[in-house]
Amino acid sequence: MKKHFQQALSNVRVLDLTHYIAGPYCTKLLANYGAEVIKVEKPGEGDGARRLGPFLKDEPHLEKSGLFLYLNTNKKGITLNLKTKLGIKIFKDLVKWADVLVENFEPRVMPSLGLDYETLKQINSKLVMTSISNFGQTGPYRDYKASEIILYGMGGAMISTGLPERPLKLAGSVVQYQAGTVAAVATMGALIASKFQGIGQHVDISIIETQECSADRRTTNLLSFAYSGGTTFFRAHRMGLLIMPHGRYPCKDGFVEYAGGEPVFWPRWVKMLEMPELLENPRFKDLADLSHRGEFEAIFLPWLVELTKREATEKAQKAGVPGAAIQTPKEVVNDPHFNERGFFVEIEHPEAGKIKYPGCPFKTERTSWEVRRPAPLLGQHNEKVYCDLLGYTKEDLIKLKAMGVI
Repeated sequence: MKKHFQQALSNVRVLDLTHYIAGPYCTKLLANYGAEVIKVEKPGEGDGARRLGPFLKDEPHLEKSGLFLYLNTNKKGITLNLKTKLGIKIFKDLVKWADVLVENFEPRVMPSLGLDYETLKQINSKLVMTSISNFGQTGPYRDYKASEIILYGMGGAMISTGLPERPLKLAGSVVQYQAGTVAAVATMGALIASKFQGIGQHVDISIIETQECSADRRTTNLLSFAYSGGTTFFRAHRMGLLIMPHGRYPCKDGFVEYAGGEPVFWPRWVKMLEMPELLENPRFKDLADLSHRGEFEAIFLPWLVELTKREATEKAQKAGVPGAAIQTPKEVVNDPHFNERGFFVEIEHPEAGKIKYPGCPFKTERTSWEVRRPAPLLGQHNEKVYCDLLGYTKEDLIKLKAMGVI
């Protein structure tokens, strides 16, 4: 039997005052590793992510947003109106309990509520307060409005993606998830200082700055400019337009993506195709000479279209060619590799039912993550938190709800 160990963050207490993606992803990472996270939502409405799809069976519902359910697994949930004096008082009582407070409002909001760090540290001197905002808590752009695409463009990445006549953003909410990841790491660093040095601090996360140091083309572009004054402009959608053989190609049941058009990989391609004569073909001596691309594809494509994605992947990997199937979400969820490693987990939710979610991208031997509870219903843990933690009675809760406080 596998011995059960305490989780890495089992004794960490987090107040979650976040919404949408970046902030909730930060606190999700903390919750997954054992932190007790109490998510604070606006009464009657909750986190705006509750109104974002995809929804179970395409039926909009506050408790059935796939995005919300994923981002808030392992958290407790309460409702609290911070625009009331009593709501502020209750929140300050919760701050006394917390090790960490994470919020992602605009920089003006917390001070306007009387909940700025200077005030809160008088209540809890060891508090770590992490603030996530578009451009940070200071600077000329502090109060600028922004969205995923705005941050992507201002961060310098969009100049190298899309078409020469029209910069385009890559799909998804990568900016938000990157910021949430950085925020979680920064919060842990500050928490270690709090635990071992007895000092609290305010962690200022600028979403756009998390993009400037992200591990993709942005860092390369910025360093290129710093060292040479140069700018990396648009790259073709299909890298195969720059060198062959490289790119995505059709096969029997979909598409396969290949990399490795460099000369060192050419003998491996020849091995994969079982056509040793290609090594001596003068037309393919220079792989950057795209004038012979059509001739190569006339050889390659008839071979590939007879193979399934799985077969093409296995042949490529056996020959040492970087290549694999382009999978649909359904194929990824059912992929035997991910399921054998236990990456996907099934979580039962009282409204949404049992759904399979992405899990953790790494494993630890003794203090790994685990699913303790599904995402909370709106206000689900009001009684547990307000009564058990702060000492209110059930009658008090009825009054607080009638007053619009919870």
